[in-house]
Amino acid sequence: MIDDKELIRKFTSGDEKAFDQIVQNNLNNVFGFFMKITRDEMAAEDLTQDVFLKLYKNLKNFRYESNFLTYLYRINSNTANSWITRNKWKGMLHLEQIAEEGKYDQKNDLEWTRQELWEEIAKLPKKQRKVVILRVTDGLSYRDISEITGMSEGTAKVNFHHGLKRLKEKLNND
Repeated sequence: MIDDKELIRKFTSGDEKAFDQIVQNNLNNVFGFFMKITRDEMAAEDLTQDVFLKLYKNLKNFRYESNFLTYLYRINSNTANSWITRNKWKGMLHLEQIAEEGKYDQKNDLEWTRQELWEEIAKLPKKQRKVVILRVTDGLSYRDISEITGMSEGTAKVNFHHGLKRLKEKLNND
């Protein structure tokens, strides 16, 4: 199997099939990342498509100094950040989610809690939001987060700690 950096070299030399292989190698991870955030297959597909479109347009600017996955996570993170900001105030409740009178539906409670959590994550300061998203959605280490965001490991830890603290305060007060 050809590694991503070799595929990038082939693609930047004009081999379009190399880009197809890059997509195939990373599609499940990118889509899974957005499914964890959106819990909406169509939104995750759209965001995944956006990521690969951005990658296609900008891959010629890839500097081989960093790992390709770090580069891809930056695109994922920025795309997720934009999506969360854009959708911060949109309600996601649909009429079919309302339980009939007298019936208790635990699934709706879980959906409300998940929606509430992502609404509060969207309100975090940008640095905290990025770190929380990368830790929560993919369980990345602070070292990986520092590579992706350009902040030190210590700064990533502090931002994660402060982000969680704010989330706990907000969710416990509501």
